Amino acid sequence: MKSLCLVTVGVLAMTLLIASISLLVAHVFQTVVDLQVKEGTVLKNGTETFEAWEDPPPPVYMQFYFFNVTNPLEVLQGDTPLVEEIGPYTYREYRPRVHVQFLDNGTKVSALNPKTYVFEPQKSVGDPEVDLIRTVNIPAVTAMEWTRSTPLQFATEVLLLLYQESLFTVRTVHELLWGYKDRLLSTIHLLHPEIDPVFGFFNKMNGTDDGEYVFLSGETNYLNFSRIVEWKGKESLSWWTTETCNMINGTDGTSFHPLISKDENIYIFSSDFCRSLYLVYDSSGTVAGIPTYRFVPSAMVFANTTVNPDNAGFCVPPGNCPGTGVLNVSICKQGAPIFLSAPHFYQADQKFIEDIEGMHPIKEYHETFLDINPLTGLVLQAAKRMQINVHVRKLPEFFETGNIRTLIFPVMYINESVLIDEVSASKLKHVLLEASVVTGIPFIIMALGIVFGIVFIVLVCRSRGISEEGGEVLIDSE
Repeated sequence: MKSLCLVTVGVLAMTLLIASISLLVAHVFQTVVDLQVKEGTVLKNGTETFEAWEDPPPPVYMQFYFFNVTNPLEVLQGDTPLVEEIGPYTYREYRPRVHVQFLDNGTKVSALNPKTYVFEPQKSVGDPEVDLIRTVNIPAVTAMEWTRSTPLQFATEVLLLLYQESLFTVRTVHELLWGYKDRLLSTIHLLHPEIDPVFGFFNKMNGTDDGEYVFLSGETNYLNFSRIVEWKGKESLSWWTTETCNMINGTDGTSFHPLISKDENIYIFSSDFCRSLYLVYDSSGTVAGIPTYRFVPSAMVFANTTVNPDNAGFCVPPGNCPGTGVLNVSICKQGAPIFLSAPHFYQADQKFIEDIEGMHPIKEYHETFLDINPLTGLVLQAAKRMQINVHVRKLPEFFETGNIRTLIFPVMYINESVLIDEVSASKLKHVLLEASVVTGIPFIIMALGIVFGIVFIVLVCRSRGISEEGGEVLIDSE
């Protein structure tokens, strides 16, 4: 009977150990978890995934920082501009998806994404309707660039004198953000109705959307979850000079496919940037106790054409490339000489930083990043940071430009950030715990195998000890 017990325990121990090793090598339970995650990450009406995609629960905040020019007269004489950063002016951003429609048997989803901004005084440095900012007079600069060397040049100069416009203007934060009626633009609007008489960086962008998007639901392939295939009824852009640069790639940056790896590129289409861009793995970490991969924009995205020849398509007109870290988006901003960059020209050519006194790029504060849970593809923390600049130069046709140097002049930058809320974090932790338990089954089986193995060894040793003692007793009795 004892021998039968020993054999049973030994066989059980070996079976459990072999089974656990086989399961680990074959990734059986990890495959089961991955399959469940893939099947659950689909945009289907009535699911938690769809509800979180339609109306994301984590709060989003938009912070605006302005560069106040402190030496405007000296700048017009050719001196280096001195700017002072003022901010943040913080707004809570609400961005539900509306008019959602399922297309092509549920493989595609169309939606609008209106954004509404509500001022958060306790998170801001002042009152946007009171605080004044001296900055570049973008309507005037734009009008001068539009009409120079044209029959309208003289008329523009007359209007500039009549309205006493100069290269710099003083406006409230609220006016610069949400718009003010500009007299120069109002006059141009009479001749060109397509020109909006109201100027503001976010004019007509509070409570409105940026066009209809069509997304893939992930029904046929989990890698296509929430990937954009159309924007404003088109499958590609038309602003840039190459097919690659005009491609609409990736998601809108709020959701990604599950099972993210460190080796892949994360693609995002941003209508703010008028282009698609990609992020690469930077580091691993945790947010709210949940494991994450941090992705940041690749240095190749805004590299000059000598480093990344593919970026030549973003040089408009062809050959007119501003340099590393800066993107000319005037072609998609009604011809206004707007250039985008990271805040304080982070990762841009050193010349842009040296041209403006007051630029202090710091990775922690000025880098765009995404913290993504690799299993689910959920964004736990993110910050989109973008600086708006104006290209200014001396125009001999307009004395208002004085002797100003040719500059990429910083006006303001935004920090659009999100951090997962406690309720969502709690739900995600529960999901990850269940996944850990399932994937940990082989280790549990292995632990049981080891325990039974130890029991087997102990029983063998004891039986041998008993046998030896019995033998000694027989010898003594003789």
